[in-house]
Amino acid sequence: MAFVVAKFGGTSVASPERIQMVARRLIASKQAGNQVVAVVSAMGKTTDELVGLAKALNPDPPAREMDMLLSTGEQVSMSLLAMAIQARGYKAKSFTGWQAGITTDENYSRAKIEDIDADRIKREVERGAIVIVAGFQGLSESGDITTLGRGGSDTTAVALAYGLGADVCEIYSDVDGVYTADPRVCPRAKKLDEICYDDMLELSSAGAGVLQARAVEFAKKYNVVIHSRSAFTDTPGTFIKEVTPSMEQAVISGIAHDTSEVKVTIRDLKDQYGIASTVFSALASNMVNVDMIIQNVSEEGHTDLTFTCPESDLERACETVERVLPKIGAREYVVDKNIAKVSLVGTGMKSSPGVAARAFTALAENQVNILLISTSPIRLSIVVEASQCANAVRCLHTAFDLDSDQVYEETQLSAEEIAAKMNKGR
Repeated sequence: MAFVVAKFGGTSVASPERIQMVARRLIASKQAGNQVVAVVSAMGKTTDELVGLAKALNPDPPAREMDMLLSTGEQVSMSLLAMAIQARGYKAKSFTGWQAGITTDENYSRAKIEDIDADRIKREVERGAIVIVAGFQGLSESGDITTLGRGGSDTTAVALAYGLGADVCEIYSDVDGVYTADPRVCPRAKKLDEICYDDMLELSSAGAGVLQARAVEFAKKYNVVIHSRSAFTDTPGTFIKEVTPSMEQAVISGIAHDTSEVKVTIRDLKDQYGIASTVFSALASNMVNVDMIIQNVSEEGHTDLTFTCPESDLERACETVERVLPKIGAREYVVDKNIAKVSLVGTGMKSSPGVAARAFTALAENQVNILLISTSPIRLSIVVEASQCANAVRCLHTAFDLDSDQVYEETQLSAEEIAAKMNKGR
Protein backbone atom coordinates (compact mmCIF):
# COMPACT_ATOMS: atom_id res chain seq x y z
CA MET A 1 0.00 0.00 0.00
CA ALA A 2 1.27 3.48 -0.91
CA PHE A 3 0.30 6.97 0.19
CA VAL A 4 -0.40 8.99 -2.96
CA VAL A 5 -1.02 12.72 -3.37
CA ALA A 6 -2.51 13.39 -6.82
CA LYS A 7 -2.90 16.89 -8.27
CA PHE A 8 -5.24 17.63 -11.18
CA GLY A 9 -4.98 20.80 -13.24
CA GLY A 10 -7.74 22.95 -14.64
CA THR A 11 -8.12 21.04 -17.91
CA SER A 12 -8.49 17.78 -15.96
CA VAL A 13 -11.57 19.12 -14.12
CA ALA A 14 -12.89 21.44 -16.81
CA SER A 15 -16.30 19.76 -17.14
CA PRO A 16 -18.59 17.34 -15.27
CA GLU A 17 -17.46 14.56 -17.62
CA ARG A 18 -13.79 15.17 -16.83
CA ILE A 19 -14.50 15.41 -13.11
CA GLN A 20 -16.13 11.97 -13.40
CA MET A 21 -12.95 10.65 -15.03
CA VAL A 22 -10.83 12.05 -12.18
CA ALA A 23 -13.22 10.44 -9.68
CA ARG A 24 -12.80 7.07 -11.44
CA ARG A 25 -9.02 7.41 -11.38
CA LEU A 26 -8.95 8.22 -7.65
CA ILE A 27 -11.32 5.36 -6.85
CA ALA A 28 -9.15 2.97 -8.89
CA SER A 29 -6.12 4.06 -6.86
CA LYS A 30 -8.09 3.51 -3.67
CA GLN A 31 -9.18 0.06 -4.87
CA ALA A 32 -5.53 -0.78 -5.50
CA GLY A 33 -4.94 -0.36 -1.77
CA ASN A 34 -3.51 3.15 -1.74
CA GLN A 35 -4.28 5.97 0.65
CA VAL A 36 -5.32 8.86 -1.58
CA VAL A 37 -5.32 12.65 -1.26
CA ALA A 38 -6.17 14.78 -4.29
CA VAL A 39 -5.39 18.46 -4.94
CA VAL A 40 -7.44 20.28 -7.57
CA SER A 41 -7.18 23.49 -9.54
CA ALA A 42 -10.11 25.64 -10.66
CA MET A 43 -12.21 24.32 -13.54
CA GLY A 44 -10.91 25.27 -16.98
CA LYS A 45 -10.70 29.06 -17.41
CA THR A 46 -12.50 29.86 -14.15
CA THR A 47 -9.61 31.88 -12.72
CA ASP A 48 -9.41 34.05 -15.85
CA GLU A 49 -13.16 34.60 -15.73
CA LEU A 50 -13.00 35.66 -12.08
CA VAL A 51 -10.19 38.10 -12.87
CA GLY A 52 -12.33 39.53 -15.68
CA LEU A 53 -15.28 40.01 -13.32
CA ALA A 54 -13.09 41.82 -10.82
CA LYS A 55 -11.59 44.13 -13.44
CA ALA A 56 -15.09 44.96 -14.75
CA LEU A 57 -15.96 46.36 -11.33
CA ASN A 58 -12.60 47.78 -10.26
CA PRO A 59 -9.67 48.34 -12.66
CA ASP A 60 -7.26 48.05 -9.73
CA PRO A 61 -8.85 45.58 -7.30
CA PRO A 62 -7.30 45.26 -3.81
CA ALA A 63 -4.99 42.27 -3.52
CA ARG A 64 -6.74 40.96 -0.41
CA GLU A 65 -10.14 40.91 -2.09
CA MET A 66 -8.67 39.29 -5.21
CA ASP A 67 -7.37 36.42 -3.09
CA MET A 68 -10.79 36.07 -1.47
CA LEU A 69 -12.35 35.92 -4.94
CA LEU A 70 -9.84 33.67 -6.74
CA SER A 71 -9.76 31.09 -3.96
CA THR A 72 -13.39 30.22 -4.74
CA GLY A 73 -12.50 28.60 -8.07
CA GLU A 74 -10.68 25.69 -6.46
CA GLN A 75 -13.44 25.32 -3.87
CA VAL A 76 -15.95 24.63 -6.64
CA SER A 77 -13.71 21.90 -8.09
CA MET A 78 -13.05 20.20 -4.75
CA SER A 79 -16.74 20.07 -3.82
CA LEU A 80 -17.87 18.70 -7.18
CA LEU A 81 -15.15 16.05 -7.20
CA ALA A 82 -16.07 14.92 -3.67
CA MET A 83 -19.71 14.66 -4.77
CA ALA A 84 -18.74 12.60 -7.82
CA ILE A 85 -16.79 10.15 -5.66
CA GLN A 86 -19.59 9.89 -3.10
CA ALA A 87 -22.09 9.20 -5.87
CA ARG A 88 -20.08 6.09 -6.71
CA GLY A 89 -20.37 4.77 -3.17
CA TYR A 90 -16.98 5.82 -1.79
CA LYS A 91 -16.17 8.08 1.14
CA ALA A 92 -14.79 11.49 0.18
CA LYS A 93 -14.27 14.75 2.03
CA SER A 94 -13.23 18.12 0.65
CA PHE A 95 -11.10 20.75 2.38
CA THR A 96 -10.16 24.31 1.56
CA GLY A 97 -6.50 25.21 1.88
CA TRP A 98 -6.94 26.58 5.38
CA GLN A 99 -9.05 23.62 6.50
CA ALA A 100 -6.18 21.44 5.27
CA GLY A 101 -3.80 23.23 7.63
CA ILE A 102 -1.81 25.26 5.12
CA THR A 103 -0.37 28.42 6.70
CA THR A 104 1.25 31.10 4.53
CA ASP A 105 2.85 34.50 4.83
CA GLU A 106 0.72 37.59 4.11
CA ASN A 107 1.98 38.34 0.61
CA TYR A 108 -1.34 38.37 -1.24
CA SER A 109 -1.38 36.70 -4.68
CA ARG A 110 2.20 35.45 -4.17
CA ALA A 111 2.03 33.88 -0.73
CA LYS A 112 4.61 31.34 0.39
CA ILE A 113 3.76 28.32 2.51
CA GLU A 114 5.21 28.58 6.00
CA ASP A 115 3.71 25.54 7.72
CA ILE A 116 1.63 22.42 7.10
CA ASP A 117 -0.54 20.85 9.78
CA ALA A 118 -1.88 17.76 8.03
CA ASP A 119 -3.36 16.03 11.10
CA ARG A 120 -6.96 16.60 10.00
CA ILE A 121 -6.29 15.12 6.57
CA LYS A 122 -4.51 12.13 8.11
CA ARG A 123 -7.49 11.39 10.35
CA GLU A 124 -9.89 11.36 7.41
CA VAL A 125 -7.57 9.19 5.31
CA GLU A 126 -7.25 6.70 8.18
CA ARG A 127 -11.05 6.55 8.31
CA GLY A 128 -11.02 5.41 4.69
CA ALA A 129 -11.91 8.67 2.92
CA ILE A 130 -10.45 10.04 -0.29
CA VAL A 131 -9.57 13.60 0.71
CA ILE A 132 -9.89 16.42 -1.84
CA VAL A 133 -7.97 19.64 -1.12
CA ALA A 134 -8.38 22.98 -2.90
CA GLY A 135 -5.03 23.95 -4.38
CA PHE A 136 -3.47 27.39 -4.78
CA GLN A 137 -4.50 28.71 -1.36
CA GLY A 138 -3.85 28.93 2.36
CA LEU A 139 -4.43 31.07 5.43
CA SER A 140 -2.13 33.77 6.75
CA GLU A 141 -1.26 34.06 10.44
CA SER A 142 -3.65 37.01 10.70
CA GLY A 143 -6.50 34.82 9.41
CA ASP A 144 -6.78 36.09 5.83
CA ILE A 145 -7.22 33.85 2.79
CA THR A 146 -4.13 33.97 0.55
CA THR A 147 -3.27 32.51 -2.85
CA LEU A 148 0.07 31.12 -4.00
CA GLY A 149 0.24 32.59 -7.50
CA ARG A 150 -0.33 31.02 -10.91
CA GLY A 151 0.39 27.31 -10.86
CA GLY A 152 0.23 27.30 -7.09
CA SER A 153 -1.74 24.06 -6.96
CA ASP A 154 1.48 22.22 -7.88
CA THR A 155 3.12 23.72 -4.80
CA THR A 156 0.10 22.80 -2.64
CA ALA A 157 0.36 19.18 -3.78
CA VAL A 158 4.11 18.89 -3.16
CA ALA A 159 3.80 20.58 0.24
CA LEU A 160 1.00 18.21 1.27
CA ALA A 161 2.99 15.22 0.02
CA TYR A 162 5.80 16.30 2.32
CA GLY A 163 3.48 17.02 5.27
CA LEU A 164 1.72 13.67 4.87
CA GLY A 165 4.86 11.65 4.22
CA ALA A 166 3.46 10.48 0.88
CA ASP A 167 5.38 8.02 -1.26
CA VAL A 168 4.83 10.02 -4.44
CA CYS A 169 3.23 13.26 -5.60
CA GLU A 170 1.48 12.66 -8.93
CA ILE A 171 0.99 15.84 -10.99
CA TYR A 172 -1.68 15.21 -13.64
CA SER A 173 -2.12 17.60 -16.54
CA ASP A 174 -2.90 17.58 -20.27
CA VAL A 175 0.67 16.49 -21.13
CA ASP A 176 2.07 13.02 -20.47
CA GLY A 177 5.37 13.98 -18.89
CA VAL A 178 8.48 16.11 -19.29
CA TYR A 179 9.89 16.36 -22.79
CA THR A 180 13.32 17.42 -24.04
CA ALA A 181 11.51 20.44 -25.52
CA ASP A 182 7.95 21.58 -25.98
CA PRO A 183 6.72 18.97 -28.51
CA ARG A 184 4.26 21.46 -29.97
CA VAL A 185 7.26 23.60 -31.01
CA CYS A 186 9.74 20.78 -31.55
CA PRO A 187 7.88 17.70 -32.86
CA ARG A 188 11.02 15.54 -32.50
CA ALA A 189 11.13 16.07 -28.73
CA LYS A 190 11.48 12.95 -26.56
CA LYS A 191 9.64 12.20 -23.34
CA LEU A 192 12.01 11.64 -20.42
CA ASP A 193 11.51 8.70 -18.07
CA GLU A 194 13.21 10.63 -15.26
CA ILE A 195 14.97 13.91 -14.62
CA CYS A 196 16.81 15.29 -11.59
CA TYR A 197 15.49 18.14 -9.45
CA ASP A 198 18.18 20.61 -10.55
CA ASP A 199 17.51 20.17 -14.26
CA MET A 200 13.74 20.30 -13.79
CA LEU A 201 14.03 23.43 -11.67
CA GLU A 202 16.08 25.17 -14.35
CA LEU A 203 13.68 24.07 -17.10
CA SER A 204 10.67 25.30 -15.13
CA SER A 205 12.35 28.61 -14.34
CA ALA A 206 13.29 29.02 -18.00
CA GLY A 207 9.74 28.66 -19.28
CA ALA A 208 8.82 24.96 -19.38
CA GLY A 209 5.18 25.05 -18.27
CA VAL A 210 4.73 21.42 -17.25
CA LEU A 211 5.60 22.10 -13.57
CA GLN A 212 5.72 25.23 -11.44
CA ALA A 213 9.29 26.13 -10.45
CA ARG A 214 8.32 26.71 -6.81
CA ALA A 215 6.87 23.21 -6.60
CA VAL A 216 10.08 21.67 -7.93
CA GLU A 217 12.15 23.77 -5.53
CA PHE A 218 10.00 22.56 -2.62
CA ALA A 219 10.31 18.96 -3.81
CA LYS A 220 14.10 19.23 -4.04
CA LYS A 221 14.36 20.77 -0.57
CA TYR A 222 12.28 18.04 1.07
CA ASN A 223 13.09 15.15 -1.31
CA VAL A 224 9.51 14.66 -2.54
CA VAL A 225 9.32 12.38 -5.60
CA ILE A 226 7.11 13.91 -8.33
CA HIS A 227 5.49 11.87 -11.10
CA SER A 228 4.43 14.17 -13.95
CA ARG A 229 1.83 12.38 -16.09
CA SER A 230 -1.28 12.71 -18.22
CA ALA A 231 -4.74 12.90 -16.69
CA PHE A 232 -6.18 11.25 -19.79
CA THR A 233 -4.14 8.04 -20.09
CA ASP A 234 -2.60 5.45 -17.78
CA THR A 235 0.79 5.72 -19.49
CA PRO A 236 3.69 6.30 -17.06
CA GLY A 237 5.06 9.82 -17.20
CA THR A 238 8.30 11.38 -15.95
CA PHE A 239 9.72 11.02 -12.44
CA ILE A 240 11.42 14.06 -10.94
CA LYS A 241 13.78 12.96 -8.19
CA GLU A 242 17.38 12.96 -6.98
CA VAL A 243 20.07 12.35 -9.57
CA THR A 244 20.90 8.75 -10.49
CA PRO A 245 24.11 7.51 -12.17
CA SER A 246 22.38 6.94 -15.52
CA MET A 247 21.14 10.53 -15.53
CA GLU A 248 24.66 11.99 -15.31
CA GLN A 249 25.58 10.87 -18.81
CA ALA A 250 23.44 13.40 -20.68
CA VAL A 251 25.08 16.76 -21.41
CA ILE A 252 21.74 18.46 -22.13
CA SER A 253 18.52 17.27 -20.47
CA GLY A 254 16.21 19.61 -22.30
CA ILE A 255 15.52 22.95 -23.96
CA ALA A 256 12.98 25.43 -22.64
CA HIS A 257 11.66 28.58 -24.23
CA ASP A 258 9.80 31.59 -22.86
CA THR A 259 8.01 34.21 -24.95
CA SER A 260 6.49 36.04 -21.98
CA GLU A 261 9.50 38.26 -21.19
CA VAL A 262 10.39 41.76 -22.37
CA LYS A 263 13.75 43.52 -22.68
CA VAL A 264 14.35 46.95 -21.14
CA THR A 265 17.50 48.91 -22.01
CA ILE A 266 18.54 52.04 -20.08
CA ARG A 267 20.75 54.10 -22.36
CA ASP A 268 23.70 56.34 -21.62
CA LEU A 269 23.72 56.09 -17.82
CA LYS A 270 26.69 57.01 -15.64
CA ASP A 271 29.24 54.24 -15.26
CA GLN A 272 30.05 54.55 -11.58
CA TYR A 273 29.55 52.62 -8.36
CA GLY A 274 26.06 52.59 -6.85
CA ILE A 275 24.19 53.03 -10.14
CA ALA A 276 23.20 49.36 -10.57
CA SER A 277 22.24 49.23 -6.90
CA THR A 278 19.95 52.23 -7.35
CA VAL A 279 18.23 50.71 -10.40
CA PHE A 280 17.70 47.18 -9.13
CA SER A 281 16.84 48.15 -5.56
CA ALA A 282 14.07 50.35 -6.95
CA LEU A 283 12.84 47.53 -9.23
CA ALA A 284 12.83 45.08 -6.33
CA SER A 285 10.91 47.51 -4.12
CA ASN A 286 8.27 47.77 -6.86
CA MET A 287 7.98 43.93 -7.08
CA VAL A 288 9.57 43.67 -10.54
CA ASN A 289 11.00 40.19 -11.09
CA VAL A 290 14.25 40.75 -13.00
CA ASP A 291 15.72 37.84 -14.95
CA MET A 292 18.77 38.49 -17.16
CA ILE A 293 21.05 41.51 -16.67
CA ILE A 294 23.66 42.73 -19.17
CA GLN A 295 25.85 45.86 -18.96
CA ASN A 296 27.80 47.10 -21.97
CA VAL A 297 31.42 48.24 -21.99
CA SER A 298 31.79 51.82 -20.72
CA GLU A 299 32.63 54.61 -23.17
CA GLU A 300 33.53 58.09 -21.92
CA GLY A 301 32.06 57.37 -18.49
CA HIS A 302 28.66 56.20 -19.73
CA THR A 303 27.19 52.78 -20.56
CA ASP A 304 23.96 50.92 -21.39
CA LEU A 305 22.23 48.59 -18.93
CA THR A 306 19.79 45.92 -20.15
CA PHE A 307 17.52 43.61 -18.18
CA THR A 308 14.64 41.28 -18.93
CA CYS A 309 11.49 40.78 -16.88
CA PRO A 310 8.03 39.21 -17.31
CA GLU A 311 5.72 41.27 -19.49
CA SER A 312 3.23 41.20 -16.61
CA ASP A 313 5.74 43.31 -14.63
CA LEU A 314 6.41 45.76 -17.47
CA GLU A 315 4.12 48.54 -16.26
CA ARG A 316 5.79 48.60 -12.86
CA ALA A 317 9.22 48.32 -14.46
CA CYS A 318 8.61 51.33 -16.72
CA GLU A 319 7.24 53.40 -13.85
CA THR A 320 10.31 52.54 -11.77
CA VAL A 321 12.85 53.27 -14.52
CA GLU A 322 11.21 56.61 -15.34
CA ARG A 323 11.46 57.57 -11.68
CA VAL A 324 15.17 56.72 -11.33
CA LEU A 325 16.37 58.08 -14.71
CA PRO A 326 17.29 61.52 -13.28
CA LYS A 327 19.11 59.92 -10.33
CA ILE A 328 21.36 57.78 -12.52
CA GLY A 329 22.00 60.41 -15.19
CA ALA A 330 20.55 58.27 -17.99
CA ARG A 331 19.33 59.67 -21.29
CA GLU A 332 16.37 57.34 -22.00
CA TYR A 333 15.11 53.78 -21.87
CA VAL A 334 13.63 51.57 -24.57
CA VAL A 335 11.41 48.48 -24.38
CA ASP A 336 11.53 45.51 -26.73
CA LYS A 337 8.56 43.13 -26.47
CA ASN A 338 9.54 41.13 -29.54
CA ILE A 339 11.90 38.71 -27.79
CA ALA A 340 12.05 35.10 -26.64
CA LYS A 341 14.41 33.32 -24.26
CA VAL A 342 15.71 29.89 -25.24
CA SER A 343 17.56 27.90 -22.56
CA LEU A 344 19.71 24.78 -22.73
CA VAL A 345 19.65 22.89 -19.42
CA GLY A 346 21.70 19.96 -18.18
CA THR A 347 23.83 19.03 -15.18
CA GLY A 348 26.25 17.45 -17.66
CA MET A 349 27.21 20.93 -18.87
CA LYS A 350 29.40 21.40 -15.80
CA SER A 351 31.90 18.82 -17.01
CA SER A 352 31.44 19.17 -20.78
CA PRO A 353 33.42 21.96 -22.48
CA GLY A 354 32.26 23.35 -25.79
CA VAL A 355 28.51 23.54 -25.09
CA ALA A 356 28.36 27.28 -25.83
CA ALA A 357 30.43 26.95 -29.01
CA ARG A 358 28.22 24.13 -30.25
CA ALA A 359 25.07 26.11 -29.52
CA PHE A 360 26.29 29.33 -31.13
CA THR A 361 27.47 27.45 -34.21
CA ALA A 362 24.07 25.79 -34.63
CA LEU A 363 22.28 29.12 -34.29
CA ALA A 364 24.64 30.82 -36.76
CA GLU A 365 24.16 28.05 -39.32
CA ASN A 366 20.39 28.59 -39.05
CA GLN A 367 20.61 32.41 -39.29
CA VAL A 368 19.38 32.99 -35.72
CA ASN A 369 20.70 36.26 -34.28
CA ILE A 370 21.61 36.34 -30.58
CA LEU A 371 20.55 39.42 -28.60
CA LEU A 372 21.60 38.47 -25.06
CA ILE A 373 23.46 35.60 -23.38
CA SER A 374 23.37 34.40 -19.77
CA THR A 375 25.00 31.32 -18.25
CA SER A 376 25.09 29.23 -15.09
CA PRO A 377 26.86 25.90 -14.39
CA ILE A 378 23.87 23.94 -15.75
CA ARG A 379 22.09 26.45 -18.00
CA LEU A 380 22.82 28.53 -21.10
CA SER A 381 20.12 31.10 -21.91
CA ILE A 382 19.97 33.00 -25.16
CA VAL A 383 17.58 35.84 -26.04
CA VAL A 384 16.50 35.95 -29.69
CA GLU A 385 13.81 37.70 -31.68
CA ALA A 386 10.40 36.16 -30.98
CA SER A 387 9.95 35.25 -34.64
CA GLN A 388 13.12 33.09 -34.46
CA CYS A 389 12.18 31.23 -31.26
CA ALA A 390 10.82 28.03 -32.82
CA ASN A 391 13.72 27.80 -35.27
CA ALA A 392 16.21 28.27 -32.42
CA VAL A 393 14.62 25.53 -30.30
CA ARG A 394 14.53 23.04 -33.15
CA CYS A 395 18.08 23.60 -34.42
CA LEU A 396 19.54 23.40 -30.90
CA HIS A 397 17.52 20.26 -30.20
CA THR A 398 19.05 18.65 -33.28
CA ALA A 399 22.55 19.96 -32.59
CA PHE A 400 22.64 18.28 -29.17
CA ASP A 401 21.32 14.93 -30.46
CA LEU A 402 18.00 15.16 -28.61
CA ASP A 403 15.77 14.38 -31.60
CA SER A 404 13.48 11.37 -31.39
CA ASP A 405 12.83 9.01 -34.29
CA GLN A 406 9.11 9.61 -33.80
CA VAL A 407 7.19 12.79 -34.53
CA TYR A 408 4.90 14.07 -31.76
CA GLU A 409 1.27 14.49 -32.80
CA GLU A 410 -1.00 16.48 -30.53
CA THR A 411 -4.50 15.04 -30.38
CA GLN A 412 -7.68 16.56 -29.01
CA LEU A 413 -9.88 13.76 -27.67
CA SER A 414 -13.45 14.11 -26.51
CA ALA A 415 -14.37 13.16 -22.95
CA GLU A 416 -15.96 9.95 -24.24
CA GLU A 417 -12.84 9.00 -26.24
CA ILE A 418 -10.60 9.66 -23.25
CA ALA A 419 -12.80 7.57 -20.96
CA ALA A 420 -12.85 4.69 -23.45
CA LYS A 421 -9.07 4.83 -23.81
CA MET A 422 -8.55 4.78 -20.05
CA ASN A 423 -11.01 1.95 -19.48
CA LYS A 424 -9.36 -0.10 -22.25
CA GLY A 425 -5.98 0.29 -20.57
CA ARG A 426 -7.22 -1.08 -17.22
